[in-house]
Amino acid sequence: MKKSDQDTIMKFPCQFPIKVMGTASDDFDTMVVEIIKKHVSRLPKDAVKSRLSQEGNYVAVTVTIEAESRQQLDNIYLDLTEHKKVLMAL
Repeated sequence: MKKSDQDTIMKFPCQFPIKVMGTASDDFDTMVVEIIKKHVSRLPKDAVKSRLSQEGNYVAVTVTIEAESRQQLDNIYLDLTEHKKVLMAL
């Protein structure tokens, strides 16, 4: 079985930051964490950081996870980008 080029770029498991942006609301970071927790067995308390935009209209939430596989990351990004409150996930 031949690995694809993308599989060889990253070595798993690894620390991987997931940045999610959306319209600022009280529950945005909680919603992001709930989606990610569906795919991650444990999430340390210091794994989540959030930052409001200068005008306060948008929020960026960064969640650093221990990524186990490319498939896990793909599934997280699919779930995040399907949510109506998420404007972008990087």
